[in-house]
Amino acid sequence: MQLVITPEESGRLDAASVEPVEVLMERAGLGVALAAVRMGVGYGSRVAVLAGAGNNGGDGYVAARYLRQRGAQVRVHALGSPRGDFSPARLASIRAAAAGVDVVDFGEPEPADLVIDALFGVGFRGSLPAGVAPWLEHPAPVLAVDVPSGLQAGSGVVVGRAFTADVTVTFHALKPGHLLGEGPEHCGFVEVVDIGLVGGVPELQLCEASDAPVPTRSRTAHKWSVGSVAVVGSARGMVGAGVLAARSSLYAGAGSASLVSPGATQAQAAAMSAGLLTHGVGDGDMFSAEDAAAVLDYCERFDVMVLGPGLGVVPEFVHALVAGRRGNLLIDADGLNSLGGLVPLAERDEPTLITPHAGEYRRLADEEAGYVSARALPEKTGIVVLLKGNPTFVLGSEQWVITSGGPELATIGTGDVLSGVVAALWAQGLDTEIAARSGAFWHGVAGSRLAALRTVTAEELVYAVGELS
Repeated sequence: MQLVITPEESGRLDAASVEPVEVLMERAGLGVALAAVRMGVGYGSRVAVLAGAGNNGGDGYVAARYLRQRGAQVRVHALGSPRGDFSPARLASIRAAAAGVDVVDFGEPEPADLVIDALFGVGFRGSLPAGVAPWLEHPAPVLAVDVPSGLQAGSGVVVGRAFTADVTVTFHALKPGHLLGEGPEHCGFVEVVDIGLVGGVPELQLCEASDAPVPTRSRTAHKWSVGSVAVVGSARGMVGAGVLAARSSLYAGAGSASLVSPGATQAQAAAMSAGLLTHGVGDGDMFSAEDAAAVLDYCERFDVMVLGPGLGVVPEFVHALVAGRRGNLLIDADGLNSLGGLVPLAERDEPTLITPHAGEYRRLADEEAGYVSARALPEKTGIVVLLKGNPTFVLGSEQWVITSGGPELATIGTGDVLSGVVAALWAQGLDTEIAARSGAFWHGVAGSRLAALRTVTAEELVYAVGELS
């Protein structure tokens, strides 16, 4: 797990530190210099350090001094003098000049093997000064200090233009802008350097493999003891969605999975996957409100019900299942589109997980999708929210962000696979929130690994998920 803190929290930690600012700046600048060395800077390398007037610029002056001592040809292009006659940034600039670093006024780009962007830090708002624009076109690799200048560290928003870094060195913890909005396109590889700050209240927690457990089976396990999943969906024309969800739950480790579909589509569902149980209800090709009781009765023995893949919009049927289901309920796709708002969710007192993408969230909550708005839903309704996107968020008692997936998952059916994976982990005994983040993490990993071999399709993704379970 990595913490993600806001710029405001970063500033609070700086102010609360028992270490003097100049000590923190010295460590930060050394971290930047070491990153530059890893990028190939050595004796005789030409380095252009773009330094602002604040502490971000001070970090740049410290890095310049260390690189000059290593034998690099370093020139600082200063966008104004460091603020304060006795400030740490001013001291850093004096020490850099004393070490032989050439300091000049900010001007037109010059040839360099590396550009270090130390212009503006995490407190930046607005747009870059016009004079900075020519440096954005410099052909050399860019190493950004804390955040690429022009990118807002709290949101990932860029107003106008921003530097596109090959490497970004940030301090103590990630910031939201490294992961959100346009941040990933501008930050490149992000390295977190420890400069001696302690603690911090996280805005988000970044999920890593160690935070995404996968259950193991005992020697005496049988198909009903290791998790059972019932997927309710697969109306005519959308049978494959339910099949994908149910099959992926098996590949993610569930011992048994059943696809509950309208009676008219059961035969088609059964023909698509021999490993699934299938159960048809009624004689139509879509569920009706009258079918709800029979579905609830059949699904009672299953650990998790997945409501929505290929379901069609059937509000009365969905409302009856949401109200009547006793046990774990995952709602996705048309299950969400049929709710008509948050009230049915707030009235449930059983474990509930929803997995909307941005459009489904907007229709459900009547507001724009985003982790800031969605994290209020658990308090309002008691549910857990898995907000799909890039990145994906799992919001409950804790706030997690998952970055393992990529654009390869932007293809039909991959969301159905995700629902099946999460349901399987949940059915095997993981806590709701842990199952959600583990499922989202490994679903993303499977997509990335598959994309390295060939184009990702939902059917192939099911098999890729199975290789990780």
